[in-house]
Amino acid sequence: MAKVKGAVTVNQERCKGCDLCVVACPTDVLMLQPKEVNNRGYHFAFMKNPDACIGCASCATVCPDGCIEVYRVTIK
Repeated sequence: MAKVKGAVTVNQERCKGCDLCVVACPTDVLMLQPKEVNNRGYHFAFMKNPDACIGCASCATVCPDGCIEVYRVTIK
């Protein structure tokens, strides 16, 4: 059976740190940057555990600003 591997890219300058994507992730992949802020002064989301991403796109679905893109790769 093929395994699906996912990857998330976050537009860090558009992210306002609302934390919705972090809560929506079923595999605990995303986290808000604790120390850095973007040009608008917000702590932005990033992939803290990229190997756990399954590419479900829950994070992108709940993002109110549309700054998350999810990619999926099937590994045979």
